[in-house]
Amino acid sequence: MLEKADATLLETQAADWPEGDLTRVPYWLFQQESVLDAEQERIFRGPHWHFLCMERELPEAGDFRTTHVGRSPVVVVRDDDGEIYAFENRCAHRGALVCLENGGKASGFSCVYHGWRYSRRGDLEAVPFQEGIDGKGGMAASFCMENHNLRKLRVEVVHHVVFGSFSEEVPPIEEYLGEEIHDRIERVLGRRTPVVLGRFTQILPNNWKLYVENVKDSYHASILHLFFTTFRVNRLSQRGGIIVDESGGNHVSYSAIDRQPRDDRHYSKEELRSNHESYRLADPSMLEGFFDEFGDGVTLQILTVFPTFVLQQIMNAISLRQVVPLGVDRTALNWTYLGFEEDTPEERAMRMKQSNLMGPAGFVSMEDGCVGGFVQRGIGGAQTERSVLEMGGTTAESQAGRATETSVRGFWKAYRASMGI
Repeated sequence: MLEKADATLLETQAADWPEGDLTRVPYWLFQQESVLDAEQERIFRGPHWHFLCMERELPEAGDFRTTHVGRSPVVVVRDDDGEIYAFENRCAHRGALVCLENGGKASGFSCVYHGWRYSRRGDLEAVPFQEGIDGKGGMAASFCMENHNLRKLRVEVVHHVVFGSFSEEVPPIEEYLGEEIHDRIERVLGRRTPVVLGRFTQILPNNWKLYVENVKDSYHASILHLFFTTFRVNRLSQRGGIIVDESGGNHVSYSAIDRQPRDDRHYSKEELRSNHESYRLADPSMLEGFFDEFGDGVTLQILTVFPTFVLQQIMNAISLRQVVPLGVDRTALNWTYLGFEEDTPEERAMRMKQSNLMGPAGFVSMEDGCVGGFVQRGIGGAQTERSVLEMGGTTAESQAGRATETSVRGFWKAYRASMGI
């Protein structure tokens, strides 16, 4: 549980953050260990759903993967009944990791430290030398293995994505998502069978919330990212919009192909580093090969589920992102690239080629890996200062345009509600 002193400190600091204010976010939220501790209790172990893995990664009984929910290590595994189970990867004896591999197949799990053995559902099944040796030592007669199972998560699956929660109070996943967000997940993953094409982890030099802000920030996309604007993958002048759910925490940003040419004087008059019309690709096939697999002309859809899940479609490159806080100023960003069993060889090849748009060296997302660090360093001496989030208004509501920070304000709306500040 959150220490009372930490809770009191957090509430005292938040006292000068006016209730309902989403436009002036205090920088101390990104810099203090006490805040990160409070987030573990109120958000990551609170009434929220967290991405665990793709269902297809666990096709058979015994298949497992390890992951994290906040700072808590977690094992996700399929059992003989076909169901998926998840539990904290922490031995009930002395706290060691029970599972040391990233994934594989197991009949059960055994802690390497003292050999306590657990089932694929996280139930304690055996304790070596429980009765001691020759009547000496061992556990007390009152010791009950059922009281020492691994801490279990609730698990639900929506369109092949496995979510978990430590909370019994969180509503069912479809209710948590809401109809609009659910339908946008279905748009990308529904009626097909996803397969994992690859994965990697990127370490970011900043607080986890700065990266989540970045993902929700449609305003920066064609300013920071040279590739987006130069090759007209995404410009704010394109048709599109922002969907923000009632909680504020779940959102979708999307843009689509313009069937009619747009007036781009908006960009030509701005002195932007991303306005370089003379640049060319040595191999333009990556963009020329786009196929409209959804029939709606949408070339970009970024979807987030509070607090740390991202589903991304850029052209035909589809990926998941999981944000994992490692420290006040250090974050792991786990990427999973997806294709579909139904892909033709040509479609699969195009997805793989377009995957170069993403990741730490991606044509599009390279800058996102460092800009959060620029912020973390920039606010180092400014704990009493605040950001300004007024682009597109002061509320957290769906909007037709994308020159807005409405979904960033939505994150802070959900954050404040979750943290009670």
